[in-house]
Amino acid sequence: MHLLLGLLLSGWTLLFLFRIVLTWYPQLDLNKGALRLVGWPTEPLLGFTRKLVAPIGGVDVTPVIWVGLISLVRELLVGQQGLVTQVMIRASVVAA
Repeated sequence: MHLLLGLLLSGWTLLFLFRIVLTWYPQLDLNKGALRLVGWPTEPLLGFTRKLVAPIGGVDVTPVIWVGLISLVRELLVGQQGLVTQVMIRASVVAA
């Protein structure tokens, strides 16, 4: 569970990092080819966030916001001092 959650959150971070890079190429269509693998899972969250956060200087900052949020959640849950990590450590101490 711990590893799967960490991998899932890392994968989301990677997808949003790809979205940041893809904002440099606005002519690319995220609904075609392999770019769908980046656009499809991230667009619902970005679309919602764009309603709350306007572009700054014409730059869409919503992927950056999601990278920060997901990184924070990953650290709080599965980081060295994360909640899930601490629960697993305590469970292994009690079981031993």
